[in-house]
Amino acid sequence: MEHPEKESRHVLGKLDVHGLLALAGVVGPLVLIIADIVASFSGSQYSFIRDSISSLALTPMGWLQTIGFLAVGLLVEIFAAGLFLNIRRRRGFGISIGLLTCFGFGLLLIGAFRTNPVGGMRTVEGIIHGGATIAVFWLFPIAISFLLPSIRKDRNWHGMSLYTVITIVLGAIFVIVRLFLPIKLSWFGLYERYL
Repeated sequence: MEHPEKESRHVLGKLDVHGLLALAGVVGPLVLIIADIVASFSGSQYSFIRDSISSLALTPMGWLQTIGFLAVGLLVEIFAAGLFLNIRRRRGFGISIGLLTCFGFGLLLIGAFRTNPVGGMRTVEGIIHGGATIAVFWLFPIAISFLLPSIRKDRNWHGMSLYTVITIVLGAIFVIVRLFLPIKLSWFGLYERYL
């Protein structure tokens, strides 16, 4: 018989409150994708393929994109808390949680500070946005790399090992390839969405 306190934490079958916190990591990207799709079809001048996701904030439906980034940032913070409470810690676990927390904070900054318009004057707001964007792109694959040993050794999370490895490899490839792409890439929006 389960302890009453532990029993009250169970919400959906074997998924308890801590598991639901970790599930926020799945919901977050979906919220951003939906906000991106809805906002991108609102402006006639906006190109889903050419223009960055961040430039959607400069369109009439930009508020929706801002909400998407703020929501995903908050959900990543919840996800990090869920992982912290759920996974058996191995080497690098604390670093991974710290980096994931910084990743979520970076997404919050991306939402709070709009990008500079292409060809427009550079602003402090745009500089903060750009710095946060670069940090977010680099932080994610590094954070997940440090998390991998804990995922592999935890029997409840072991099934996510292959997915985690694929995520690390693809994330690292996309970030590194970006270093060699021209600044004015005609399909940057599509590239950024894959990333």
